[in-house]
Amino acid sequence: MIQFSKTDHQMMARAIQLAKRGEYTTAPNPNVGCVISDGKGVILGEGWHKKAGTPHAEVHALEQVAISLKGAPAKGATAYVTLEPCNHYGRTPPCTDALVRAGVTRVIAAMVDPNPLVSGKGLIKLQDAGIKTEHGLLQAGAEQLNRGFIKRMRTGKPWVTVKLAASLDGKTALANGLSQWITGSLARQDVQRHRAKSCAILSGSGTVIADNPMLNVRYSELHLADDVLAQGDLRQPLRVLLDGRNQLPPSLSCLQPIENNLAGNILLVNGKLNEHPFEQHVSQWQAPFNGNKLDLEKVIAKLGEMQLNNIWVEAGAKLAGALLQNKLIDELILYQAPKLIGGIGQNLFDTMTIEVMDEVVGLTWADIRQVGDDIKMTALFKH
Repeated sequence: MIQFSKTDHQMMARAIQLAKRGEYTTAPNPNVGCVISDGKGVILGEGWHKKAGTPHAEVHALEQVAISLKGAPAKGATAYVTLEPCNHYGRTPPCTDALVRAGVTRVIAAMVDPNPLVSGKGLIKLQDAGIKTEHGLLQAGAEQLNRGFIKRMRTGKPWVTVKLAASLDGKTALANGLSQWITGSLARQDVQRHRAKSCAILSGSGTVIADNPMLNVRYSELHLADDVLAQGDLRQPLRVLLDGRNQLPPSLSCLQPIENNLAGNILLVNGKLNEHPFEQHVSQWQAPFNGNKLDLEKVIAKLGEMQLNNIWVEAGAKLAGALLQNKLIDELILYQAPKLIGGIGQNLFDTMTIEVMDEVVGLTWADIRQVGDDIKMTALFKH
């Protein structure tokens, strides 16, 4: 088993911190951070991947190294990277070549890249160039940064998170459907942060018609750091609206054009082309049906084909229940407010009745914390 030093742990922890700065901007690429230090643990350069199509983390770190060493080779230096350096040409050149040219002596990757184009080949290329390589340092932290990217690379499907808000007695709305606002302002602000980190926001026609939401990110509420805002135009997630019966009229708020397309694009998923004259930011995809409903398995697979890593679901009990029954949810985030609605309110999931305990859906707690007056509970599904 590889023994990493205290300095190794400190440098990789810093690289993970750097990688988090790209959470709002790098999709569909992974979040990656890089730190390069000399033999004494002094940082010579650091960087992170800022946006798809722009230089990777290693390149930014090496630019600082060149300044620190005044162009001299980085002999004896160690590069700490949260993800295995790429060895292929995409929109940018291979990072392995840049590390070799810089003269680094050692490269430590937190994890091997799950992308089949790389997947160990980057480390092998570095080894062939005489650079010592190791991996597995703080791997769990690096994987948490990119779980959507990892899942898509391995299965072709994105990571699916369902967000729900409920009263203390587990009701998402009154019996008449009214639900604004069960949770407080800080919980709603937290939702904006999750939306901003997601590649797409998924909802159903029932929720969209009932609430008429924009489903976009209100970046003004997030108070992002200057280095994040400096990346340029912050992206809006694709809004994916499931409308198997073509019920959505063009008059809905989210279907209206907005100056500079600040609300982002929309994908209407239906079974038959909707002939309404939708605006340019609205596209349509005809999905297959499973019985009399859209085939959710095929829908999620399609979103993976579109290179969407993380899907944030804001929907009612019917869609949430259908995703649950089809075992398509990876994570549940439930905001629970200190309020009581009563026995006739609407439930979290609309599913088939379970009559034996062996059929109960099991989850694993990932996090529980207070957000304002509400409790935020995060749980992972056991598939």
